[in-house]
Amino acid sequence: MFLSQREREKKRGEKMKRFQGKVAIVTASTQGIGFGIAQRLGLEGASVVISSRKQKNVDEAVEKLRTQGIEVIGVVCHVSNPQQRKNLIDKTVQKYGHIDVVVSNAAANPSVDNILDTQESVLDKLWDINVKTSILLLQSASPYLHKGSSVVFISSIGAYQPQASMGMYGVTKTALLGLTKALATEMAPNTRVNCVAPGFVPTHFADFITRNEDVVSNV
Repeated sequence: MFLSQREREKKRGEKMKRFQGKVAIVTASTQGIGFGIAQRLGLEGASVVISSRKQKNVDEAVEKLRTQGIEVIGVVCHVSNPQQRKNLIDKTVQKYGHIDVVVSNAAANPSVDNILDTQESVLDKLWDINVKTSILLLQSASPYLHKGSSVVFISSIGAYQPQASMGMYGVTKTALLGLTKALATEMAPNTRVNCVAPGFVPTHFADFITRNEDVVSNV
């Protein structure tokens, strides 16, 4: 049977959609790296669940993705809020029935102080959002992860050599490397666990870097 050029291109496009039929949750995904990940997964065929702390950001990101033909829903979720984490998982399962991919992207960097000068409340916030909530989110999501599912933690190049101006942030990102290794063993063979460590990306999240000349000089 001979196919027209348009039909061949359509079939080629279908083959390229590696995540067709998959469901992906991406936290902190209405801007920056998180949005880029959600967008790519959606263009590859995944049904994407995006989240952010603000409803306005969620609504705007959902609209942008839908104009690209991406199947997407948005949920307000501050990852340190237990009820909002539960709601993120519940709405995903209610809509799609299962979860194939979890991308843990949410992070905080509220301080550029030296580690030994960092207030306890700031230490708690960094550890809570950058590390602990990733574990708690997976505790809620894991019952719905199928064989062949995937978890991705977004770490940072700072995990390997924390900058003095972002020392504690780097330490929390180093912790994600260890968490990845531990969970890769624990969740095998049904779920793969990997970690991505981006270099500096000039996103809204990185404004605190670009506004501070001392920090910029060390990046």
